[in-house]
Amino acid sequence: MKILITGSAGFIAGYLVDDLLNHGHMVIGIDNYSKYGKVEKSYDKNPNYQFVEGDAKSVGLIKNLAEDCDQIIALAAIIGGISLFHEYAYDLFAENERILASTFDAAIWAFRNRHLSKINVISSSMVFENSSIFPTPEGEQFNCPPPQSTYGFQKLACEYIAKGAWEQYQLPYTIIRPFNCIGIGEKRALCDKEIYSGNIKLAMSHVVPDLVQKIIKGQNPLHILGDGNQVRHYTYGGDLSEGIRLCVENDIAINQDFNLSTPISTSVLELARVIWRKINGSIPFRYISDKPFKYDVQRRIPSVEKARQVLGFEAKTSLDQALDEIIPWIKQQIDIGGI
Repeated sequence: MKILITGSAGFIAGYLVDDLLNHGHMVIGIDNYSKYGKVEKSYDKNPNYQFVEGDAKSVGLIKNLAEDCDQIIALAAIIGGISLFHEYAYDLFAENERILASTFDAAIWAFRNRHLSKINVISSSMVFENSSIFPTPEGEQFNCPPPQSTYGFQKLACEYIAKGAWEQYQLPYTIIRPFNCIGIGEKRALCDKEIYSGNIKLAMSHVVPDLVQKIIKGQNPLHILGDGNQVRHYTYGGDLSEGIRLCVENDIAINQDFNLSTPISTSVLELARVIWRKINGSIPFRYISDKPFKYDVQRRIPSVEKARQVLGFEAKTSLDQALDEIIPWIKQQIDIGGI
């Protein structure tokens, strides 16, 4: 299968492209390097991978790239940690809508005039920002109040765009919702503002890399946002890439939506203690609670039953295993100035 991935130089794409290539697919990637600047990937010279530096808002360019593709994975977006929701509340919505509308325009054209069979839309757990049902099942986005953050609302809009393209043009789709992806490859974004957590400048305001870098840099007591009782499902990028690939490969995923996540709930405070122990050993753990950001959702707990039953997907990598890979990588990045 030949697959076009927008935003192919991004964090999740680093795992996804590698997984698709390892399973015999051909991949065309497009990215404008706007988040991290130019990056090198281990698969850049793979003969089944073609990379194009360009803007996903260019309908003509996406049409050209999609001309002989079987599917599109719409991954390009402005995305970042919770501080980004506040710093770029308008840009997140407006720019991401432009990117997605251009991608869908090209996908509709390729579906009607070439042989494109489906578009896969990467949504977000933030569509469930105001849910009170836990674990949160697929379909709850239609029942709970809409997200209050512009980022969450825009991701919900992505899902409605997919539904609209199906209703009007019969373009098949799959909606994919990753939950708190963790892994290596995520650096400081070029657009990040300088935000401090205690005496340490945040890396990306994503909780895992920021806790790791603060502890490595000796922050004691450790600063965390809020009381630390926020619950998340930290899902390894390699597992997520497998789930996305299964959505691409299986016809049963057509016009379906899936939560892709580990089934394990972890509070921010539990996460901090685990990272502290791995880095500081027996040094007593101490922390300070800082004022949380406005859209710091207290619970993101997905139902994972549909993905397991329909796709056969289960996240297998434990948080402990993922951190054993992530912590040395962040140490290296601190040494070379990548974070």
